[in-house]
Amino acid sequence: MGRRGKAAVAAVTALWVGLASAGGAPSGAAADDASVDLQVVANLQVAPGNITLSPDGRIFISQHQFFNPQYRVVEVMGDGTTRPFPNPQWASAPGADGVGMQAVLGLRATPDGIVWMLDNGSTPPKLVGWDLGNDTLHRVIPIPEPASIKGSFLNDFAVDPVNGAIYIADFADAPEKAALVVVELASGEARRVLQGDRSTRPEGVPIVVENRHVRLRKGDGTDAEPRIGVNPITIDVEYQWVYFGAMNGNTLWRARTTDLINDGLSPAELSARVERFGHKPVSDGISIDSGGGVYITDLGEGGIGVTIEGGSYRVLVADQQKLSWPDAISGGPDGRMYVAVNQLHKSPPLNGGVNGATPPFYIVSFQPLSPAAVGR
Repeated sequence: MGRRGKAAVAAVTALWVGLASAGGAPSGAAADDASVDLQVVANLQVAPGNITLSPDGRIFISQHQFFNPQYRVVEVMGDGTTRPFPNPQWASAPGADGVGMQAVLGLRATPDGIVWMLDNGSTPPKLVGWDLGNDTLHRVIPIPEPASIKGSFLNDFAVDPVNGAIYIADFADAPEKAALVVVELASGEARRVLQGDRSTRPEGVPIVVENRHVRLRKGDGTDAEPRIGVNPITIDVEYQWVYFGAMNGNTLWRARTTDLINDGLSPAELSARVERFGHKPVSDGISIDSGGGVYITDLGEGGIGVTIEGGSYRVLVADQQKLSWPDAISGGPDGRMYVAVNQLHKSPPLNGGVNGATPPFYIVSFQPLSPAAVGR
């Protein structure tokens, strides 16, 4: 990785340091392993970030920037090997011509065959859409101020083709800055909403993985427990509700898409329309099935759980080896859920500056309670 790429990683790790607050996480429920058929789809040599599947079953992953990957996004081939996506130029740091991406975590393939990738390392951040059918650049949408701000970290997102919008989670570098960013696809204009709201701020729960409180190595060599705001986000199959929550949080929230795209609502009016959907664990990614069950990567349990209508949460499967920091989860055209697993707690920024992660890293899949859908 070049100097610019390393600088982007350093900037991102700095964003993980937030205000520590008191509070404990509720104990997890027992895992319902017998009902879940957890299958290993691929063994990877480089740690994945997020994952998405196309309508025809192609698998794409971002490669997590905490591990200084050569390529930002790759396609996972049938034999488990990877190739830069969409090509080596776009998958690498931007050149003089502007082609390329600095750092990518969030990505989503949509039912119409567009893979959207969110470059959080460039200034300003940008969405890059690639047309799978024509194998050509679909669109680049920059997200400048005031939609993104100093200290922004635009991460996971949900695509809403019905209302022509993309909803991005920005946990930023302080709890009071955490927000959602709403991008209008027709115009490319973006708005910042719910900044510092109760639904986007971190709660007083730590990240505990394998009985260790995760701590972030800062630039001055000291460590601190991160407090991360809104991060996991998804949208239901009818494009009516966006579900989201803080990484350091036990509450799963939802907001109507019609409210998020309504720029006539005041901040107080929009906040009042956000609903508490139910409980969730400290988590990195979420997805949703066709029956409305929200699937959550349970970092503390080393597992996957689900929150159903009514708000109850349960762990579906726990496997500390195959699910060692399950980072992201996404639906496939076969109705299964796919999970990218990356041992992130063992990455240098979260492990005292030492890389304790060892390949293979996994992509696993399982059958959800109701069929999954592409784009979630």
